[in-house]
Amino acid sequence: METTMQGLRNHVVTGDRKAVEEAVRQLADGKADPESVLKDGLIAAMTEVGSLFEHGELFVPEMLASARAMQAGLAILKPLLVTQGIEAGAKIVIGTVKGDLHDIGKNLVGMMLEGAGFEMFDLGTDVPPEGFTRAAQEHGATVIAMSAMLTTTMENMRSTMGAIAKAGVRGKVKVMIGGAPVTDAFAKEIGADGYAADASRAVALAKHLVR
Repeated sequence: METTMQGLRNHVVTGDRKAVEEAVRQLADGKADPESVLKDGLIAAMTEVGSLFEHGELFVPEMLASARAMQAGLAILKPLLVTQGIEAGAKIVIGTVKGDLHDIGKNLVGMMLEGAGFEMFDLGTDVPPEGFTRAAQEHGATVIAMSAMLTTTMENMRSTMGAIAKAGVRGKVKVMIGGAPVTDAFAKEIGADGYAADASRAVALAKHLVR
């Protein structure tokens, strides 16, 4: 049965990784425009996933499954996008701050941002302040996204803000933060550009910061 763009979106929303891979291959073999598969298929599906999450119709495990299915399809699509010279969206450096080894929330945010069309550079966990600034400079990132899951490591977000300013890149990058103990008030206190309570809101925030 011929795969449609709607079919691809449905497979992403339901988190069916194998079906997404097959759908992307079928669309590519059928000479579908790779950019359309990206925007009207994968990105549109993740937008729907974010909306369903916000309305309480999907939960973190389902969102994670959708994000992983999207990534599987994107892995197949990327070579075709490169061949056509189609560039990803704004570049974002993401990581969990120094002293913190939690990564589930950070990983989900990264996948959701990638699903929204951003080019992601995941630094992993326990990232020192200079690690964020160095990566932002190396990759030409316009956004730095920091995560902390412990109240004891939140202060390393403040240290990273200092390192960003010291490196002279504060005027070139926006900074967004998140994590269980983090608040909007803390974001304002340390001079970050925004706070997101969950992955769906992180996507909306990132889009706002780069527009």
